[in-house]
Parts: sequence; C-alpha cells; structure tokens
Amino acid sequence: MADNGWVSSAPGWIEAQGETGDFARTHVLDSPMLERVRLCGAADVLDIGCGEGRFCRQLSAAGVSAIGIDPTSPLLDAARSRDPRGTYVNGRAEALPFDNDRFDMVIFYLTLIDIAGLDAALSEAVRVLRPGGRVLIANLQSFQTAMDMETREKPGEGGVRATMRGYLTDRAEVASWKNISIINHHRPMSRYMSALLDLELVLTHFDEPRAEGPDTARCAQYNHAPWLFLMEWCRPE
Repeated sequence: MADNGWVSSAPGWIEAQGETGDFARTHVLDSPMLERVRLCGAADVLDIGCGEGRFCRQLSAAGVSAIGIDPTSPLLDAARSRDPRGTYVNGRAEALPFDNDRFDMVIFYLTLIDIAGLDAALSEAVRVLRPGGRVLIANLQSFQTAMDMETREKPGEGGVRATMRGYLTDRAEVASWKNISIINHHRPMSRYMSALLDLELVLTHFDEPRAEGPDTARCAQYNHAPWLFLMEWCRPE
C-alpha cells in the first residue's frame, strides 16, 4: 500500500462522503469547527488533507478564503470538479509549498491520523501560520484508534465494548470499511499534546462535541462515548 491506500480508495471515499459528508462530520464536527473559524475571525485558511474539498466548500460558503492541499490526485480532481473557483494544491503536509506566515488558520480535519510524519506536519503548519494564528484540529480519540475492532460488541443501551491494546505505542494499521482501505496512525493523546507543546503553541480551546441531529438513537449511541475531539492552538505573537 505504497500510497497509504488513498488513490485506490478515492472512488469509495467520494461515494461515501457524497456532498454532505458522513455522520461524524455532518452531526458532530461541522458545526463546532465552523464556529471556531468564525470566533477566531479567520479569513485566510489552509485545509490540510482537504480530500474531495467538502470542508473547503463549506468555508467558502461562510465567506472564508480557503486553500485545500492533499497528496491524492483523484480526490483533488473531484474537489476541482465540484468547486471550479476553489484553489486545490497537490502536496504533502510534511513539506507545504507555501511561504512563512501565510495563513491565519491551518486546519487538520480528521487528517492527522492519516499523516505518517506528525512532527514534520505540525512544524510545517506552524511555519506557514501567522503569529497570533490558530491551528484547528479534529481527530479520532486515541482510545478509538487503540481498539481491536474485531472484538467490538454492543452490550446494550447504545454502548460498545471492545478490547484496547497498545495504547501507548505509536503504530500504523490498515483501516477498512465499505470500499475504502487506508493506513491510519494510532498515537496516544500525550503524543499529540507533547508535539504541539514542543512547538510552543498555546491551547486555546478543547471540546468533545456531542452528536446532534434527527437520528436520535444514533446520536445517543455516539454520545455514550464520543470518539471525536477538536482542539485549537495559538501561535504566540
């Protein structure tokens, strides 16, 4: 899986996301992520791992200038087809093709788990961020990526029981669902926090947002143990 699986999985991903995105994006993350962009007054944003461009389109609709970057050509082709006026760049998080101090916000929307070079990616994000700018991150909880999915059970009342293994050990594993098979990276929460603190960033917001929507049963099941979080870090002036 030399390309981490994303090229071969692109058609399945595009079909699964559609125009609105999956449950996690539509009912958990979109609203609080857009709210943080609004509250920070961000006007010039870089979306790292933009995929098919769904969140860039949402940012544009909110009046925010957004550039998307992704290393997967089929996803970028879909982004450009759906958003001809948008700017979508082929590139990697670990070596961003932008000048220093270029953006007032850099976003990792469920993409850090896909990036092998965590430290390089975060360092590059800070490099292209203006002083006073923010890094906005949405990610899977580390307890979720440490689960042995083959042991998952549903014991009732919306809960899920699964074996957790190797929580403290960084590792890359194949994650497969529907017509998608990609490499995800498990890291303990302390790994993310230490990497961001080492860059002398300041934590300004942390949340584990609830699921909201008309499917109350599914939302209730998710809310028993939310497996997504978002955090915002500031580059000091």
